[in-house]
Amino acid sequence: MPAHPLVDIDSDEVGFDGRFALQIVKFRYRKFDGAWSRQLTWELWRRGNAVVILPYDPWTDRVALIEQFRLPALSAGLDPVMTECPAGLLETGEDPVVAAARETLEETGLVADRVLDLGGFMLMQGSCDEIARFSLARVRLPEPGILADAGLETEGESTRVVVLPALEAFAMVADNRVLNAPTALALLSLQVRRAALRDEWRA
Repeated sequence: MPAHPLVDIDSDEVGFDGRFALQIVKFRYRKFDGAWSRQLTWELWRRGNAVVILPYDPWTDRVALIEQFRLPALSAGLDPVMTECPAGLLETGEDPVVAAARETLEETGLVADRVLDLGGFMLMQGSCDEIARFSLARVRLPEPGILADAGLETEGESTRVVVLPALEAFAMVADNRVLNAPTALALLSLQVRRAALRDEWRA
């Protein structure tokens, strides 16, 4: 845990070390009135950093999303097969642009020849230290519909790739048919950049 003048760490221990680590941190922080808080005990999910990629074909104005099984979605009472952007963990020291191209290939079978890095965002800042780096990836997409299944068998993945017009994908966000924040954020990021990006990437 990095030192910071607003935080006094009393203890920082590993509570669970499975697929991802869970830290148990006892701390106090300086409140807005200048006083120190009482000692708090928080569980901190140490997930590491990730990349989220939206593959976009500027020539046909279409995007590629994936469908895959998500156990937490089932726990939340949702359809466990979620429509998402390709995503994956960022290896230590790995260039986010390189990671974006790698994950695009692994999860969709598509080759990204240009990647626009959109920066990093915390998605669960109340419980998790993960920063997700978002990007748009230029690809050439086949005819509309379902692409071949993809995903890494070594990671237990089974993903189905769906190609659809960008405007249809934007409408899915507006109609609340995209039920995960990373995909909605990526699609909205493309929506505000779409006209300029089509001109630049088709040149």
